[in-house]
Amino acid sequence: MRATFKRVLPIIAVLLVASILAACSSSSSTTTSSSSSSSSSSAVKKGLKVFIIPKNLGNNYFTTADSAKSGGAIAALDELGESGTETSGTSATPASQIPAIQAAIAKGANVLIVSATDPTALCPTLKSAMAKGITVVTYDSDAPTCRDLFINQASTAEIGTSQVALLAKEIHSTGQIGIVSAAATATNQNAWIGYMKQELAKYPNMKLVSIVYGNDDPPTATQVTEGLLEKYPDLKGIISPTTVGILAAAQVVSTPKWKGKVIVTGLGTPDEMKTYVANGVAPAFILWNPANLGYLAAYAAVYLASHKITNAAGQTFTAGKLGKYTVGADNTILLGPPTVFNSSNVNNFNF
Repeated sequence: MRATFKRVLPIIAVLLVASILAACSSSSSTTTSSSSSSSSSSAVKKGLKVFIIPKNLGNNYFTTADSAKSGGAIAALDELGESGTETSGTSATPASQIPAIQAAIAKGANVLIVSATDPTALCPTLKSAMAKGITVVTYDSDAPTCRDLFINQASTAEIGTSQVALLAKEIHSTGQIGIVSAAATATNQNAWIGYMKQELAKYPNMKLVSIVYGNDDPPTATQVTEGLLEKYPDLKGIISPTTVGILAAAQVVSTPKWKGKVIVTGLGTPDEMKTYVANGVAPAFILWNPANLGYLAAYAAVYLASHKITNAAGQTFTAGKLGKYTVGADNTILLGPPTVFNSSNVNNFNF
């Protein structure tokens, strides 16, 4: 990551700690709007049935993004006087996620907040929901043609290019590298990898030799990482733009056969990656606060469903403790820039 990613730590800490300490109890969210700028919960539509549908359940990243305890989506819904339900399949695939979406629709959902496992496979189901007047908001991973709003965690280009820049710094811009991605169809993963490939053109001595897919499943991610290292024994670095993948890669590289030979970076959570920052396997990685992402998605969804905003560019609203946001191009709201975590700051965060 470049110098533009350097943050003033106290500011970051205040924002992230505020998110983690936000106290709540239950769950839910809402949709639609038409006025431009509003922040009071008094005008939101009450009694909305909100379903938060991450790529898969049991994934720590989404647990943080969605739960009341972390200050995520359900915390925001509590603040707004709504109730909601987190539901999904157990694997990060359309085949696992679609039945959960269909079940939510059948239960009378007013709002769906979805992290898309596929940019197109979900569309028949999501378009059916929209035709019934259900507000559809995507977060983390988009389905651009079948939603009302997308809550993007950070600039797609910035996320992709910064991971390459971080690894280049650690391996002195030289050597073979591999990517351990999530699902081959994941919208966000493929967009980030596209920018990684563009950024690699600036480093002629770094060669991307393979992209493997762990499907956001720990055993699979471990297996494909081991296979990558066996096939390319001279590998110098691994980028994993998924919190499941980076943890699996770091665990594999921490074994005696690979430790000290391969550097890992990508997108990780501080709690899971502290050990690997300390042992030098993953000296630096990036992420945003997933709880803030879920919190923002819930506010935007409720306001949209309540007609406090529309999804048109230029619409503004206040998302509780996060402050003011503006709808941008392509019906997208940007959470903000990611943060670099390394030995100087990783122990200051707990999520």
